[in-house]
Amino acid sequence: MNARAEDRFAGAAGVSLADYNHPACLICGIGNVGRQDDGLGWAFIDWLERQALCPRAELIRNYQLQLEDADLISRKEQVLFVDATKALDVQSFRLEQMKPELDFSFTSHAVSIPSIMATCEHCFGQLPAVHLLTIRGYAWELQTGLTEEAGKNLRAATEFFGMNV
Repeated sequence: MNARAEDRFAGAAGVSLADYNHPACLICGIGNVGRQDDGLGWAFIDWLERQALCPRAELIRNYQLQLEDADLISRKEQVLFVDATKALDVQSFRLEQMKPELDFSFTSHAVSIPSIMATCEHCFGQLPAVHLLTIRGYAWELQTGLTEEAGKNLRAATEFFGMNV
């Protein structure tokens, strides 16, 4: 695996959609389709539904994570979050395994995935395996539709998962 491929799969090599086609799994697209590339998480869920992939998993769309999501993931064995990123070190997409960590990232509008995991573990005594798929976005204005570049990155991510069903 070359350096770029290793960067794409930080601690998550070997993850496939077949791992998530189970009722004890959750795939959550995070974002807002009314803010251009912020809709990448939802677009990934749309792709799963169009392709009839992971029909046994719970598929949801959230605008952002909230503390209540700790309860939601406490009832799952595996969770895949899908979100857009502005990170310049992500060329097209990155899949990484997440670890719980209490931080002060939460506000009335958002909570980090590590904080949700730590809250889940602390409050419910459960911790599912959690991965995060981030897909690089470029524009975040009040407008529907992905940019051409973000669409290419979404296709790269779906092609990867399409080959790993």
